[in-house]
Amino acid sequence: MWRERLLPVPSGLVVLVEDPDFVVVDKPPELLTSPGRAESDRDSVTERVTERYGAGLLVHRLDMPTSGILIVARSAASQRHLAMQFEAREVDKRYVAVLDGCVAMDAGRIALPLRLDVERRPYQIHDAVAGRPAFTDYEVTGRGADWTRVEFTPLTGRTHQLRVHAAHPLGLSCPIRGDRLYGDRSDQSDGKAPTRLHLHAARIAFDHPRTGERVVVESSAPF
Repeated sequence: MWRERLLPVPSGLVVLVEDPDFVVVDKPPELLTSPGRAESDRDSVTERVTERYGAGLLVHRLDMPTSGILIVARSAASQRHLAMQFEAREVDKRYVAVLDGCVAMDAGRIALPLRLDVERRPYQIHDAVAGRPAFTDYEVTGRGADWTRVEFTPLTGRTHQLRVHAAHPLGLSCPIRGDRLYGDRSDQSDGKAPTRLHLHAARIAFDHPRTGERVVVESSAPF
């Protein structure tokens, strides 16, 4: 039986759910999901989970600047089962974001096919012909003079999907605040350092890999 916890693990990672088959963690921004190729990029969620539990196997990813809920498997069997749920789109995900600008509609669906720009990796672009289908539902939950708070529900899992769908003129035409790749690269916080990406994985629901029980985990956005 899975159980909810708020347990700090090495280097300050917080575990939201601890189970013999997996853990669900609250990833801080600017931490890799899994190690990069360079030795300096070893620090990551999977490495920290492995340090504590002896195994931390990749199931899905969050962009490095994105914070929030991430599932890490503790066995190869659990990893396969959970990965299959993602492939079959049986995992429900919800994100909270603050966008720069005013979104016109209160709710809707964005349908913009995406592909990698091979000349500008890892940049993703809209391509109506060669792009892979990408769908995102959104709902506005707050407004200000120059910002909009939204809740995103991705129906597909393309790289940088929410970031492109927010920023693209055929999407919401309002980049996520702090997005240095798809937004205003000159944006500075207090004139000194770029503000963090205001994108947080706030909710996930999936089936337990052994029992089939539906597991629902939530995390409040820190912005």
